[in-house]
Amino acid sequence: MSTITPTKTAPAGNWSADPVHSNVSFEIAYAGTNTFRGGFHDYAAGLQDGVLTGSAKVASVDVKDEQLNGHLQTPDFFDAERFPEISFRTSDLEHGELTIKGVTRPVTIAASVSEPNVDPFGRERVGITLEAKVDRNEFGVSWNAPNQGGGNYLGDDVTIKAELAMVKSAARQES
Repeated sequence: MSTITPTKTAPAGNWSADPVHSNVSFEIAYAGTNTFRGGFHDYAAGLQDGVLTGSAKVASVDVKDEQLNGHLQTPDFFDAERFPEISFRTSDLEHGELTIKGVTRPVTIAASVSEPNVDPFGRERVGITLEAKVDRNEFGVSWNAPNQGGGNYLGDDVTIKAELAMVKSAARQES
């Protein structure tokens, strides 16, 4: 098993996320009692010439409740009809740009990169984990409801996580 190192240096070459072994998710405080989690099933990420880019289809959001999945598609939250994708870009794994609902904001990233490894099929792999905390209101995702015990149901800060199993492009691998 490869280890995670504290490096924030992206590996050289061209890489693509393996969607089976990767994960894109979010967390938000809920009802003043716990952390609510969800994720996206349809996403892509690539690393080319030191620039990591990624996107997630809003329609693929999953929070384990079909009715809530539908509500997240509306203008109250992601407005999937007008803004079908969330996107991200970074060139240094410390600072990046996140776009939600057509609003692009800088984000600070906590990142880790594993040592490269070769899988049983001869493909070079590396793990990249990214985490950023954003104020959802800055992206126009401001729906909320009062909690009967005081405060609001939803917190303002959302933690976004991407755990990416990156596979080096076969055309670029050296023997």
